[in-house]
Amino acid sequence: MEFFDFGTIFFLVAAVVIFFQLRNVLGRRTGNERPPLDPYSASRKPAKDDAEASDNVVALPRKRAPGEPVPDAYADIDAFAKPDTDLNKGLRAIKDNDASFEPKGFVDGAKMAYEMIVMAYADGDRKTLKNLLSREVFDGFVAAISEREAKSEKIQSSFVGIDKADIVSAEMKGSEAHVTLRIVSELISATRDKAGTVIDGDPETVAEVKDVWTFARDTRSRDPNWKLVATEEED
Repeated sequence: MEFFDFGTIFFLVAAVVIFFQLRNVLGRRTGNERPPLDPYSASRKPAKDDAEASDNVVALPRKRAPGEPVPDAYADIDAFAKPDTDLNKGLRAIKDNDASFEPKGFVDGAKMAYEMIVMAYADGDRKTLKNLLSREVFDGFVAAISEREAKSEKIQSSFVGIDKADIVSAEMKGSEAHVTLRIVSELISATRDKAGTVIDGDPETVAEVKDVWTFARDTRSRDPNWKLVATEEED
């Protein structure tokens, strides 16, 4: 009968201790373990431990299920303009060339641009105007501003708000989308000469202003911004 020497017994005891320690740390399979993470599963809900990480995840549009109806690409346009009208056809043509185009969103953006342009013109802010106007319109605005500055005249203006903004026409001109709006706004405006005397407008009266403005953008361009390409004051 062979006997283990002291060194053999020592390593045997150490192996048993290590085994139990690993068993306590790693645990045992019980059949109730959480399944492995499937990164391609769209239905997986984030666990509490994933909460912080999920804040940095951007959800992509889900894939349409087989048999699920395709959304009407022109639904927003048909709700905005009566089908079979020239306006509806023009808006549809723009949508065909720019899938992101949405008439209501366009009007909201145009209203913001209108206010920015009106106030930038009054303040002589050429930098802001350059980003919002086509070259031809910009040159016309700058010429008027320069003439005003040469006479030491200043416009005192306060924008009250926009009462109405309606798309009156829309069309594609080559690769350029053109949308024309009729805008009715309220403005307090007065022009003063070098001495401070009011020579045009009234600093105390809210005036109704009616404009017909046309915005355009090249649908082939990666720049999503529209620019003012034509202006007309309605009587």
